[in-house]
Amino acid sequence: MTEKAFITTALIYANGPLHLGHIVEQIQADIWVRNKKMQGVDCVFISGDDAHGTPIMLNAAKQDITPEEMVKAIYIEHKNDSKDFLISYDYYGSTHNETSQEIVYDIYAKLKQQGLIDSKNILQAYDETKGMFLPDRFIKGSCPKCGAKEQYGDNCEACGATYSPVDLIDPYSTLSNTKPTTKESEHYFFKLGSMQTQIESWLSSAPIQSAVGNKLQEWLNSSLRDWDISRDAPYFGFKIPETDNKYFYVWLDAPVGYFGILKNYADTANANINFSEYINPNSEIKMYHFIGKDITYFHGLFWPAMLSAAEYKLPESIYAHGFLTVNGKKMSKSKGTFITAREYLDKLSPEYLRYYLATRLADGVDDLDLNWDEFATKINSDLIGKVINIASRTSGFIHKKFNGKLACELDDKDIIATMLKAKDTIIQHYADRQYNLATNKIMQLADKANQYIANKEPWKQIKDPKMHEQVHQVCTTSLNMFKIIITYLAPILPETAKNSMSFLNINILDWQEIDNILLDHEIKPYKHLLARVDQKDIPANNIS
Repeated sequence: MTEKAFITTALIYANGPLHLGHIVEQIQADIWVRNKKMQGVDCVFISGDDAHGTPIMLNAAKQDITPEEMVKAIYIEHKNDSKDFLISYDYYGSTHNETSQEIVYDIYAKLKQQGLIDSKNILQAYDETKGMFLPDRFIKGSCPKCGAKEQYGDNCEACGATYSPVDLIDPYSTLSNTKPTTKESEHYFFKLGSMQTQIESWLSSAPIQSAVGNKLQEWLNSSLRDWDISRDAPYFGFKIPETDNKYFYVWLDAPVGYFGILKNYADTANANINFSEYINPNSEIKMYHFIGKDITYFHGLFWPAMLSAAEYKLPESIYAHGFLTVNGKKMSKSKGTFITAREYLDKLSPEYLRYYLATRLADGVDDLDLNWDEFATKINSDLIGKVINIASRTSGFIHKKFNGKLACELDDKDIIATMLKAKDTIIQHYADRQYNLATNKIMQLADKANQYIANKEPWKQIKDPKMHEQVHQVCTTSLNMFKIIITYLAPILPETAKNSMSFLNINILDWQEIDNILLDHEIKPYKHLLARVDQKDIPANNIS
């Protein structure tokens, strides 16, 4: 049977534009998925917008539009930005639809049937000025565990602790800058601690990154508290059944959106998948989530607990990544380091960022820095000076001297064998998300190819009619090396790979085809594949 996989990136909050931090995750996942597909794995790759919550409600009110209107407009922007970064989603959806609501209600009903839902009156932070209960993200103060200042009301970004907003030290409302009062309100809770055994069982079997697994185990060792899954009106989201003014907390319905979006995709004419098979806990389909390390708690504890209790499919693994900094600093609008996806795309090829990030991405959760000087150097040196150079230096001879046709023999079979010998290693690096190791190995091969061309000097040898056949074979060898190297880079550079296929006059670049050597084969005239990066095109140099 063909291996099947279901892959997601974290849903983007529908409250603003995509920025380069979002794109890191999408690119990381996309490279992984493309490698899988090149191996013949049947992958379904989806994502979408997380479209609920108080921030969206308040932002829409500021714009004098409905939340539905706002999330629809942002959805279109997000979808287009992802597409233009060459992210190969099979479907990009949203959590705000009847399909997601039905699945949320189904999971909630099953949790309730098992006695895992409790209700109790609790004290909630209340903004007297605004006349509303304050969601976690609209309260700030000092962390009750480590003392870090300016932390939100649900969890500390400094130490990772979770807590109730009323536990914050010196809290204040970010809406009115006033100290909130406390009022009693009935809330609904998921008995997370009752699922600790199931969570630990899943964690012991899932191939989780060590840093992530250690953090999850640390939380498990400190005992799990009941999880507040409700919010008071006014709120934009799904109303809790059998209540008048209670809504599901966005972090309950957001991950369920993975299945809602999958179901919407399954219902399209283009899909050929059985939705039930993908959520069946006994299915052999493997589910993977690519996420930022800041949402590990929700994906590593709440999500598998909910799925296990409701008898849905659990993830095979979650892959967390670190944050993106720009020139060593956190992204900031005031410092010109906050760059939206569209601001980048207006200046530069998406493949440049895809490649640069690939050279930095490993399988851990360390933060990675986008250094613009290094960015320009890597693109100009690696992609232009090494990879593209192989084709541009040798293809002209094929058309000028040999009627656009490759030779019937190679000049050097051993160097081709060396190129192909790296295939399994590179595929495994991609599978292990060690893209930095993959790109390093590929560039070593590109160096070897360029050294071969420099040693053979076809531009000199072509002047001697007696050497024409050797030049023909040398250029044929070089272009076959280019074909192998561009295949290795195809998960990272899909557009350049596609254009290279056209130039080489072939129909496919995948791991099964890479061994096919092009001999006595007609190629098309070479057309410019990639341009050098100019400093004036660096987005950071154009944003105040």
